[in-house]
Amino acid sequence: MFYSVFLHGFRVFTEAQMPGFISLDCGGEKNHTDKLGLEWTPDDQIKYGNTSKISIENETRQQYQTLRYFPADNHKYCYSLNVKTRTRYLIRATFLYGNFDNNNVYPKFDISMGPTHWATIVISDANTIESQELIFLASDPIVSVCLSNSTTGLPFISTLELRQFNGSVYLTPVENQFFLSVSVRINFGADDEDPVRVKPTNYLVDVAPGTEKVSTKLPIDIGKDELPPQKVMQTAVVGQKGSLTYRMNLDGFPGFGWAYTYFAEIEDLSPKQTRKFRLVLPGAPDLSKAVVNIQENAQGNYRVYEPGFYNISLPFVLSFKFTKTPDSTEGPIVNAIEISKYLQISDGSFDGAVAASLISGYKFLDWAQEGGDPCLPVPWSWLECNSDPQPKIISVKLSNKNISGSIPSELAKLSSLEELWLDGNAFTGSILDFTGCADLKIIHLENNQLTGVLPSSLADLPNLHKLYVQDNKLSGYVPPGLLNKNIILNYTGNNDLHMKTSGRRLVKYIIFGLAIGAVALLIGFISSCLIIHQRKKNHKREPEDSFRVSSMNNATSEGAQCFTLSELRSATDNFQRKVGSGGFGTVYYGKLNDGKEIAVKILGNNNIQQGKKEFANEVSLLSRIHHRNLVKFYGFCQEEGKDILVYEFMHNGTLKEHLYGRPLAKEHRLKWIKRLEIAEQSAKGLRNHFLAYIVRGTVGYLDPEYYISNHLTEKSDIYSFGVILLELISGKEAISNESFGINCRNIVQWAKLHIENGDIQGIIDPSLGDEYDIQTMWKVAEKALMCVQPHASTRPSMSEVIKEIQDAILIERGGSSEEISRNSFHSSLNMSFLDVGVDPYVSFHESIALPAAR
Repeated sequence: MFYSVFLHGFRVFTEAQMPGFISLDCGGEKNHTDKLGLEWTPDDQIKYGNTSKISIENETRQQYQTLRYFPADNHKYCYSLNVKTRTRYLIRATFLYGNFDNNNVYPKFDISMGPTHWATIVISDANTIESQELIFLASDPIVSVCLSNSTTGLPFISTLELRQFNGSVYLTPVENQFFLSVSVRINFGADDEDPVRVKPTNYLVDVAPGTEKVSTKLPIDIGKDELPPQKVMQTAVVGQKGSLTYRMNLDGFPGFGWAYTYFAEIEDLSPKQTRKFRLVLPGAPDLSKAVVNIQENAQGNYRVYEPGFYNISLPFVLSFKFTKTPDSTEGPIVNAIEISKYLQISDGSFDGAVAASLISGYKFLDWAQEGGDPCLPVPWSWLECNSDPQPKIISVKLSNKNISGSIPSELAKLSSLEELWLDGNAFTGSILDFTGCADLKIIHLENNQLTGVLPSSLADLPNLHKLYVQDNKLSGYVPPGLLNKNIILNYTGNNDLHMKTSGRRLVKYIIFGLAIGAVALLIGFISSCLIIHQRKKNHKREPEDSFRVSSMNNATSEGAQCFTLSELRSATDNFQRKVGSGGFGTVYYGKLNDGKEIAVKILGNNNIQQGKKEFANEVSLLSRIHHRNLVKFYGFCQEEGKDILVYEFMHNGTLKEHLYGRPLAKEHRLKWIKRLEIAEQSAKGLRNHFLAYIVRGTVGYLDPEYYISNHLTEKSDIYSFGVILLELISGKEAISNESFGINCRNIVQWAKLHIENGDIQGIIDPSLGDEYDIQTMWKVAEKALMCVQPHASTRPSMSEVIKEIQDAILIERGGSSEEISRNSFHSSLNMSFLDVGVDPYVSFHESIALPAAR
């Protein structure tokens, strides 16, 4: 049996309990299932806080009979939930006070999503449920929801729910920088007792005369599993007098938000009846021009149509109207509306990753289970952080925590650390090198079982003034540098650690050694300056040619060979065997005298000085790049007005041919997992070394912003790579007069239309059959759309793209999300000639591989 769970998000249409669904009954004592079929579990795994039972008149739901509350102190208390990275979720927290503390002091406290402040919870009625909902793209395998004290009362929580989305309806261009904080979700036309309603009808005011509820029991074509459930769309309001007028308060606004309205024609109109209307927003005339024609836009009755804005500025008090057009016989109809505010994601603490790695080694100790960000919104109980916009850890106090093993190496990576308290534990092994922590003032290592010597590097800490290492098992001699520093030093209780009597002599030797090193460094510096000066003195080329000559000299010094044209003519049999062509020029096969096979790429003629400088720049760049994932660059030639690049040659066809070129046997068609591997390898090559320097683009791949700005950036490569992802999904080429239907020649335009309408099947290469996981198709398709956004600033980084592809690969291989972080960069990529496992190698044809400016 299926349930429509509108209460927990318009777009969750799910079985009673699906994977990715978590429903915590905070303070509950046992599992139970509610009337909607949701399975609730107690939050008894959290180690903090107390529980309380409450009783509210007419509130019979079991999950609202208990709650969990926390001290009103300076700490935060977090729930940590497992999620799949690069997957969208809705998280919902509710709060029903019920005077659980018998104080009748309405609490006011904060809730955060990791380091990001989510909302301030203000209780104004003991018997009313307050709720907060957030839609987010998971970037880590664990998310933390944290409560912390704000003003009055005790922080508490009644329920916490997590819902996984499987589609792309909530995709926004800025989902990596902003959460969606749900402000309003209204089911128009529903009855008061309807369990899927979120806001009661009286939440809206200024209702226009003639507003009437309508409903149907006929099925509604939802189209996508995350659109409003059918029960929501089976009810609506109609403006019988030609308009629907409302006014509402938007929690969290004014600000920029995401707003969508949902329409379905649920009245059977005669052929002579029409329903056309406009949205009217006071002060925003430009948004009021579009005409809503439900039958036309939804392509028939009883189908959902969902116009909206993914980035719109809205006030706190929103007044809006739907009014029919002059040629419409019927008044407007509206079924549901959903509005969320963009909530900027905090970057978190500067040392967040280091702190996370630190506590991962102590998962079962209480102090390591506080959750959330180490500094934000408040620090962990054993940390202190500074007040920088991106806080840094300045104090670690882990005294008497029953910790054993070696001192965690992560502590030496806290570059702003000022105080370190590790005394009273059972640490063994040697003392770390803390020279990377130049601000360290106080170090407590006493009462442990540390062995080895007292590092002389401690004397190099410029701000150190207290060092306690007594009662360990250290040996050797106290470094003279520590004895000569003006610090408090206690090393008693180490039976084998002594002070050396010849300390003065040791210090003298140290100073002498430093002096010799300084003189050597000075001599080296002077020698370098003399060599550079001599080179400048002997350089007599014309200034206008100096850049090119310098670049060519640099390329040669990096190992690139300067070929003669006669050598290349001999190697290619006078350029007889053409193996490729495209926006770059033409590629020929050749073999050198030593038997080395080469690909000789003759670029288009550049007779102007700018072209020569660009070629020199490209040669210099390619010469400096040496990576196992990149094809070898052998050298160049510039003679008789020709610009020529010479690469290693790889065999057996191009990727273009394997996708949409010559006919291939079924067993030689590229499988989806292999295409994902190709995408991953290509992305790694681009991320590791390439920047957009030279305009040698192929139509269909080039960043549209370049045509306006004449300026290429790394985000230009992202656009081109997005096109490649679409080609790998669809098996179609970027530009075609036949593949994309009437009036469409571009794969981006074609794919975007299908993907945004939820029709992923419409772009999948039929030759793939059913040998793929639909979730991985969605992941890659969505990321491809983000890559080809028209504005560079909204495109993801290559690292983000790689992460999404790796997630997809892992899913296809049946792995878990935790394995992704351990996935080493071991794949082999040749940027011009790529191994796709058909035969030993397949060449990566430039007309599909071109990252905009190569």
